[in-house]
Amino acid sequence: MAEKKKSARATSSNVSSQSIKAAIESPRGVKSWAEAAAWLRARGIEDVECITPDLAGVPRGKMMPTSKFTSNTSLALPSALYRHTISGEYPDETENFRYDSRDSDIKLVPDLSTLTVVPWETDPTAQVICDIAGSTGDKITYTPRNLLKHIVELYAVQGWRPVVAPEIEFYLVAKNDDPDYPLHPPSGRSGRSIVGGQAYSIAGVNEFDELVDDIYHYSEKQGLEIDTLIHEEGPAQLEINLRHGDPVELADQVFLFKRTIREAALNHGIYATFMAKPMQGQAGSAMHIHQSVVDLKTGKNIFSKPDGEPSDAFFHFIGGMQRYIPRAMAMMAPYVNSYRRLTPDMAAPLNTAWGYDNRTTAFRVPVSDAAARRVENRLPGSDANPYLALAASLACGYLGIMQKLNPTEPTAETANEGAIELPRGLLEAVSLLESEPSLHDVFTSEFIHIFAGVKRGEFETFMQVISPWEREFLLLNV
Repeated sequence: MAEKKKSARATSSNVSSQSIKAAIESPRGVKSWAEAAAWLRARGIEDVECITPDLAGVPRGKMMPTSKFTSNTSLALPSALYRHTISGEYPDETENFRYDSRDSDIKLVPDLSTLTVVPWETDPTAQVICDIAGSTGDKITYTPRNLLKHIVELYAVQGWRPVVAPEIEFYLVAKNDDPDYPLHPPSGRSGRSIVGGQAYSIAGVNEFDELVDDIYHYSEKQGLEIDTLIHEEGPAQLEINLRHGDPVELADQVFLFKRTIREAALNHGIYATFMAKPMQGQAGSAMHIHQSVVDLKTGKNIFSKPDGEPSDAFFHFIGGMQRYIPRAMAMMAPYVNSYRRLTPDMAAPLNTAWGYDNRTTAFRVPVSDAAARRVENRLPGSDANPYLALAASLACGYLGIMQKLNPTEPTAETANEGAIELPRGLLEAVSLLESEPSLHDVFTSEFIHIFAGVKRGEFETFMQVISPWEREFLLLNV
């Protein structure tokens, strides 16, 4: 019986030999199970990793032999997986944060368009990103990939398609076995630790030439497209820019890029970290998001009028971000450490201002022609789950358009010298998220209650740790 199921799943699609050949040659994604079977055979794949992002963006899932993957095997995970903290603990229930009383199964549903090799594995291995459904196929609203898909669907109902381009910053650091000790930059090919002040330095990138080569090689094998790679302001801080495209596809790419960069770094005996603020006194790491919206019928950018001038939708999108992003910050700055990046005298904005080509504002409008008019959200940290950060940013802009919210006047001067307009810590951010009815409308109350419960659980775990600052200044003085 199992062999019959396997055959049916692998050959049920009526596909031509040309499409099979094209699928085999593609480094990323197929359209049917028949193409998937041929793709896996052509590469001699032995195992398949079925992965999905949890609330933190950590890959969770199951690995299985290829023969089992192409059969009608049902892949299940416990629903509690989306209610545990980054440290693996399960917060206590509250009035709004509840566990499934049965801890019933949720299903992994492979998205074959994401099928790729795992290039760092020694045995031939593939990976596929999975959506999550209920045990009977019913829709699950609170998982990150499903949430982002829901936001994209809200745009589609209006005849629009959002387009995004993320920029991801990260640090390379020397291996650190003891979390009580601060992190330090690794030694590069010169044998010396790289220092700060290396923004856009080619020599800074060249210090890690072999690692960068591996990142490019691994990315090419997975069909991931890097637009540019630069050295950022901090010591051994790099940034990768991705080509613009569909939000779900770009979130998938960030999800896989983080894994790829960590694996490449480990192969060179160092760590890659996406912590928002890994080193005291150094710049934090952001995930800037460039956003535009196009008309589904015409393909034209709705942020521009036919004469090339900015449209009402453009200004309303910015107005929505100004109004709602402070209330959605927990999804873009999801940890206690995230708010160490959002501090005065650092490059990160602390405001809700917008401006033309003004990097001190939260929402920057880069110089472009009318077709490429876009808004850059400079607030999210690189520690954010890319699916949730994109969902939050796009949802706030969507609400602005739908509610016809007008922005402030654009800021031409330095915007970071006034009052701080953002939540100053995780608990404040979580409370703002919970208290905004419009965000409940677009994200669902179920997601917000689960997310808030997990974040509060993480904060309580953090509060159990005594920091060096407390030992330094309180031990003998209070």
